Amino acid sequence: MTRIISGFAGSRELKVPKNGTRPTSDRVREAIFSALEARDVIDGARVLDLFAGTGALALEALSRGAMSVTMVEKNPQAGSLLRENAELIRGAGKLDDLSTRVVVASVAAYLGNPQSELFDIVFIDPPYELSEAEVTHALELLVPHLAEDAEVVLERSTRTGLPELPAGLELDKSKAYGETTIHWISRV
Repeated sequence: MTRIISGFAGSRELKVPKNGTRPTSDRVREAIFSALEARDVIDGARVLDLFAGTGALALEALSRGAMSVTMVEKNPQAGSLLRENAELIRGAGKLDDLSTRVVVASVAAYLGNPQSELFDIVFIDPPYELSEAEVTHALELLVPHLAEDAEVVLERSTRTGLPELPAGLELDKSKAYGETTIHWISRV
């Protein structure tokens, strides 16, 4: 069961695809959001969730005060459930349709298109089997989409090691939670 932990939609259960996604555990999400709240960056933030899966990270941010969330997922089945999950959370907070956006496309295709919006918080939770080269390429494409003080949260397998960062990004810290490591990345 994947659920929203806190905020106006706390305890709401999200729909999860039968296969093809690995939702971030409650423990890891709680650690991520405790850190983001300590940095006071969620309220009013524009959030991008790449490899969104269930949308749990973006929708958690929305429940805790983010202004808008864009969720990118290439799996059409997951995209359909993302729309349902977004509608559930918008309804809980009486938010308009513009507060959530679901994009069914590959991360590279989405980031490769010019965007006018800059994002304050970006969650990147790719499949663990995605190569480091593909993750680095996604990070490279992401740089022009980041607001000046953006927070980038990259979730990877602990066995993967430190990510290779492209020019424009630097690693602030990494913290392991069992099989999952969270890398905190900022724009330079």
